[in-house]
Amino acid sequence: MESISTVASSRWQRFKNSDIVYYFLKDKVAMVCFAVFISFATAALFAPFIAPTNPYDLSSIDIMDSELPPAWMEDGDQSFVLGTDDQGRDIYSTILYGMRLSLTIGLLAVALQLTIGVIVGLTAGYFGGRIDSLLMRIADVQLSFSTMMVAIIVSAIFRTALGAETYAQYAVIMLVVIIGFAEWPQYARTVRASVLAEKKKEYVEAAKVMGFRAPRIMFRHILPNCLSPILVISTVQVANAIMSEAALSFLGLGLPVDQPSLGSLISIGFNYIFSGSWWITAFPGIVLITLVLVINLLGDWLRDVFNPKIYKG
Repeated sequence: MESISTVASSRWQRFKNSDIVYYFLKDKVAMVCFAVFISFATAALFAPFIAPTNPYDLSSIDIMDSELPPAWMEDGDQSFVLGTDDQGRDIYSTILYGMRLSLTIGLLAVALQLTIGVIVGLTAGYFGGRIDSLLMRIADVQLSFSTMMVAIIVSAIFRTALGAETYAQYAVIMLVVIIGFAEWPQYARTVRASVLAEKKKEYVEAAKVMGFRAPRIMFRHILPNCLSPILVISTVQVANAIMSEAALSFLGLGLPVDQPSLGSLISIGFNYIFSGSWWITAFPGIVLITLVLVINLLGDWLRDVFNPKIYKG
């Protein structure tokens, strides 16, 4: 037990003394953004315990409470701090649950993008030749279409093939697959470029001489040295995935109205913004913008930290 605790203590000490912690503690913007992101993620994770009401529970919703303004405005109800939507759901509660769905879809979609992109990028960069040409041409063809165009086309195909009701039941899984499939070339191209530089180094040649097979060399030796750009891309891609989900939901191709994400909340409220019920769209929109902004700023900070030539601390 002592050896395990000693090793854990040693690793923690090395982490505390690492460059990334040093630069993080010197950058106030990074600290604020990280604190905001953790606050949002914690609130989303514990939404069932924090939210005053459950927007999925139809028995707790009263249509007579629809379009109530925030508590501090005239005709506002103290029970609904940020007001209610057109169905009588508490905006504050729907934001917490919606943020939970948006973050879940964003993280899972990035995990899928990363998995596909890393495998394709490693394979193309390591083997080269015709395999490299074939895989990169596939990636180039997909990159020639915008992410949103691919997502809309695939979403429409799934909705037509499965039917609206079946699609609604598996909407979260469908969105993860759609967004993940649309963005993997970003990882593939970045990983391939890193592999082309790494595979010429001595440690790779030594692994080949020792008789290690290609998959072991690729995943256990080359991949760990490509993690810096992957981490930076992942941070930015989480924000992009959240925005893609919000855009699809706004267009009616995302989550159904009974599963409120930030995008679907904005879409619902947009129909009422000119009637005076601005809060239905405004508050989810502010949360979405803030969430995407802090993730992008963290991504920019990571990019600068991993590139010492441009980082000035």
